[in-house]
Amino acid sequence: MTMGETKRHTFFGFQTEVDEAATRRWYAQAEPWGCQCGPCRNFLALARERRLPGFVLDPLDRLGIPPEKATYVCELYRQEGGHLYQFSYRVAGCILGGHGEPGARGTCCHETYPYGAPDFPEPHFDLEFYLTLPWTLKEPEDGPAT
Repeated sequence: MTMGETKRHTFFGFQTEVDEAATRRWYAQAEPWGCQCGPCRNFLALARERRLPGFVLDPLDRLGIPPEKATYVCELYRQEGGHLYQFSYRVAGCILGGHGEPGARGTCCHETYPYGAPDFPEPHFDLEFYLTLPWTLKEPEDGPAT
């Protein structure tokens, strides 16, 4: 697939070229992240309520990506202050260069595995985040009571 009109963006020290129209079209028809485990439902609740930090929401808003439509979500482990998550959003376009910013809490990378975006337009890259988030569900962190 060839890219349509592109716009340059810098994310976390990476220069990128983004096909914003293709990105918006894909997310307009995409479903929210579909895993129903407790940690993923917790992430989705925070994302739907826009309780993610600005360094996550700002680039998503610029690209028209709803926060609940992550293309990958994983709770890595619990730690003091919450749960460490890795989560990503796929973007139509290319990484042109850059090495990331020291201390940045997000990155640009190219993940070939489709995760939640098997039909995403090519070329593409991922905005990836590692972030400690609070537990917001009313159920215990170990899962629903039996």
